[in-house]
Amino acid sequence: MSTTTSTRAARLAAAALAGGLALAGCSFSSNNFSCSGSSCSVTLNGEGSEVEILGTSLAFGGVQDGRASLSVGGASISCAQGETVSAGSLTLECTTVEADSVELTASLG
Repeated sequence: MSTTTSTRAARLAAAALAGGLALAGCSFSSNNFSCSGSSCSVTLNGEGSEVEILGTSLAFGGVQDGRASLSVGGASISCAQGETVSAGSLTLECTTVEADSVELTASLG
């Protein structure tokens, strides 16, 4: 293998690894989110909205009496605006709870 070929192979491997790590953090379907390190902020709009954050599936079930209903990795939880709850490997802070949406920050641990 020539130096040029091995350098190119190393670059391709690094790019593939970086892409895999980025996808492992957050992936989404029609939701607004941003990630930094092991923390992601996401807004789920409309009942049934789903997102995968930090390897865990999150689904929004609606709002009742000011509490957002969420399914986190198959477990059902709820949170009010400003409340922090734990579910599985995630800690969730519900920063904004509105009639048809929830904005939250998810972090590991």
